[in-house]
Amino acid sequence: MRRIPLGRGTTWVTELSLGAAGLGNLFTAVGDLQAHEALEAAWNCGIRSFDTAPHYGLGLSERRLGEALVGRPRHAFTVSTKVGRVLEPASGEGGDDLANGFAVPATHRRVWDFSAEGVLRSLESSLKRLGLDRVDTVYLHDPDDHARHALAEAYPALERLRAEGVVDAIGIGTNQTPLATRFVRETDIDVVLLAGRYSLVDRTGADELLPEAERRGVSVVVGGVFNSGLLADPRPGATFDYAAAPQALLDHARRLETACAAHGVPLRAAAARFPLRHPAVAAVLLGLRHPDEVLDAALQFTRAIPDGLWEDLAAIGSRASVG
Repeated sequence: MRRIPLGRGTTWVTELSLGAAGLGNLFTAVGDLQAHEALEAAWNCGIRSFDTAPHYGLGLSERRLGEALVGRPRHAFTVSTKVGRVLEPASGEGGDDLANGFAVPATHRRVWDFSAEGVLRSLESSLKRLGLDRVDTVYLHDPDDHARHALAEAYPALERLRAEGVVDAIGIGTNQTPLATRFVRETDIDVVLLAGRYSLVDRTGADELLPEAERRGVSVVVGGVFNSGLLADPRPGATFDYAAAPQALLDHARRLETACAAHGVPLRAAAARFPLRHPAVAAVLLGLRHPDEVLDAALQFTRAIPDGLWEDLAAIGSRASVG
């Protein structure tokens, strides 16, 4: 698995990286054994970059990832986590966290905090859960509704941590492009983690963000390449951005699937590889929670894709042509 440098920083990612939200029980529970086996399979497939966050399962994702990395040579892998949500112990009678998307007990509550102190508190807690003395990359997590504090307080704190050598790369993680583009233009970030906005059916990331990132030497890691399921398996009931896909969009995805089949390539293989065709994109981040998913992802990621297929997909176009 190729290792790609991130921006102007000193760290790297593997072209195929693992997103660990699913290992924090995103939507459905995953057992400890399955989570461990998924991470073991990822390592055996050559995946060496892992992304997590306190938000994912109220810290469960970070804990599981840390447990799986125990004993691995520290120079052999990279880890990214996020700041912006501080976990505070919850008071009350328990319950679950499904309202926030995670099948875990509601032992904590998330508090938005893009202050400098909040950044430090969040990172310190993440390191304890991960069992690491450092992470390689830290992202400001979903700061779109907190732009002023993120720019004025959280970003300078991350910049100081990078200057002190505590972290190697800093960036912003979001599923929206306007603020990410602003960060690329106005700050000295190394990387943007962009979810869902540069895929075969939604290429809005290419309007401003990706060209600006390329001009300024900022790397982009693309997540959400299947748009929450539509481009993995466009069957009736498939979801787009975690809601039922409109019929026109479903029909569009099926046209893409038909074009792929004509070349003997699964749609999910083309969807996973598509973002890497842009020079600003360093890696694709796939959310994998089962060892079979990991093995399939690694297989599809290395599948030969003929130029003719990319030409056919370009002729079909993206979501914008659906209306």
